[in-house]
Amino acid sequence: MEELTKELELSNNHSAISIFGNQDKTLELIEEDLDVEIIARGNLIKATGAEKSVDRVLDLFQQLDEVVKEKGSLTSQEIEYAIELIKEDKFSLQEIYSDIIQVTSSGQKIRPKTLGQKIYVDAIRQDDIVFGVGPAGTGKTFLAVVMAVNALMSNQVKRIILTRPAIEAGENLGFLPGDLQEKVDPYLRPVYDSLYEVLGTGKVEQLLEKKVIEIAPLAYMRGRTLKDSFVILDEAQNTTREQMKMFLTRLGRNSQAVINGDITQVDLPHKKRSGLVQAKEILEKIKGINFVYLTNRDVVRHRLVKEIIAAYKALE
Repeated sequence: MEELTKELELSNNHSAISIFGNQDKTLELIEEDLDVEIIARGNLIKATGAEKSVDRVLDLFQQLDEVVKEKGSLTSQEIEYAIELIKEDKFSLQEIYSDIIQVTSSGQKIRPKTLGQKIYVDAIRQDDIVFGVGPAGTGKTFLAVVMAVNALMSNQVKRIILTRPAIEAGENLGFLPGDLQEKVDPYLRPVYDSLYEVLGTGKVEQLLEKKVIEIAPLAYMRGRTLKDSFVILDEAQNTTREQMKMFLTRLGRNSQAVINGDITQVDLPHKKRSGLVQAKEILEKIKGINFVYLTNRDVVRHRLVKEIIAAYKALE
């Protein structure tokens, strides 16, 4: 196969340093994964190889250059993810990172970090009921909370309601020590953590006191009609079919719901089918209900988490 060489000049040396990585480790990774030879001098790149591979590499560098201009820097995890996308001709990192969902109390810009997360966020913007299904670390809960805060701050809703079933690891609320709040809090801690990160502790406590934000176990949703609300059901894999139906039929006027879960971590008693698993079979044809499936490629925790999930999946 005939080889050719093409050149690309990045915006500046800062962009080049951010993309090339420590001791040009990124360049070595790209050369190996995309089968090209790369020579970098300052912010000038020369790529040699098959035409399709060279074009992919230059497209990769060009879009990474735009992302650095937008974000200021890139992590090695983000660059590795970009390489995975472009190998499948699905490269849209610039589109992903240009989407600023919310700015935190500390001024941090929150954006999707993967294509799956971008699809998930767009689904929440579009549909009134969204199911986010995927493994731990894919940002299901955090992004749902961010979207809820965004809806509240832009006056699309008047309150946020966050709930999850208190049925993990075979424990029962009645056998746990303390009053109701002390029993419930450990189950809802991930939700609190997400809120604190986005709004700051003081603002969250203020909104909780005013009941603008309500956090409660799923059992407390029965019999209610939730109007003008952004409602999140977390750990939905631990609901029964009856609980899922109960939750979904609480939705009132000008409200939307996000239901999250990991169907590989069901803690229900044996012979009980997960309401999240059954929901797709029952609801997938209803317009306005969207199912988004995140995978280990959307994991944004430590890079080893992605490999751990893949290893367990292979075993199963």
